[in-house]
Amino acid sequence: MIAQLRGRPVARTPEGLVLDVGGVGYLVAATPGAARKADGAEEVTIQTYLHVREDALQLYGFADRSERELFIQLLGVTGIGPKVALAVVSGSPAAELRRAIAREDAARFQAIPGIGRKTAERIVLELKSAVTAVADVGVAEADDARAALVELGYSLVDAESALADVDPDLPVEERVRLALRRAA
Repeated sequence: MIAQLRGRPVARTPEGLVLDVGGVGYLVAATPGAARKADGAEEVTIQTYLHVREDALQLYGFADRSERELFIQLLGVTGIGPKVALAVVSGSPAAELRRAIAREDAARFQAIPGIGRKTAERIVLELKSAVTAVADVGVAEADDARAALVELGYSLVDAESALADVDPDLPVEERVRLALRRAA
């Protein structure tokens, strides 16, 4: 298992990020967080998961362990493959996705392209027991800020994306203001 790579980012392609590690270029299908981490960096360390199939070896890359752990948990859900798991982990911070699972918020997962109602419900059902350490701090505020953006016409995914880099400890009004500024 290749659990992490440290190297020089040399290219971004439609298939992912190319990382030069000791003269070998590894193509890694990376989350947006991992790609941002690599942007402009001389050297970067990313967490990885090697998916082995009969006909291919595919590396998936993550900004941190939390993303990687959630990806692996998602692979354990019936009917979820690595591409769908990567799409889920790429949509929002891992902590927010874990809170959505703990709250049984299947709609949060339905908003992700490629995930229907049954798959979203299966994710929540099968991972609820695995998500044990969920911090409830800021959950209501995050829901209020997301709801405010949706009310203003943003899709659920766009609202989550706009709030992704905003400090969750800020008051709801400030979070919405910063998210609107980022989205503009």
